[in-house]
Amino acid sequence: MKLLLDTNAYAALLRGHAGVVRQVRSAEQVLLSAVVAGELLFGFRNGQRYELNRRDLDEFLASPYVALLPVGLVTADRFGRIASALKRKGKPLPTNDIWIAAQAMESGAELLTFDRHFGAVDGLAWIEPPES
Repeated sequence: MKLLLDTNAYAALLRGHAGVVRQVRSAEQVLLSAVVAGELLFGFRNGQRYELNRRDLDEFLASPYVALLPVGLVTADRFGRIASALKRKGKPLPTNDIWIAAQAMESGAELLTFDRHFGAVDGLAWIEPPES
């Protein structure tokens, strides 16, 4: 199974959250969205440990089991479809989360996230990490 990490799942992985660690270890491939990377880098730059956090991210991305997903025209089309459907349903999501959902769907990955609002995205396969 392919697994795309949401920003909060990546952070939980680094903290050693047992449920997230187990999910990541059982995945055939782990994906990170360029949008998630942007959210992480923003957080790093606004925190006190930029160098350490950046080094951890670079090491994570260097793993042969991890791939960084770029945003392309197919992603943009999926974003537009998802955003339009959510608007019609009256279920808005943060813009970055729509991009992340689009990339999960485009890549055929399950999205690992603590954010239950992803359940509003029709056709998105997502997993909430178990407690332990």
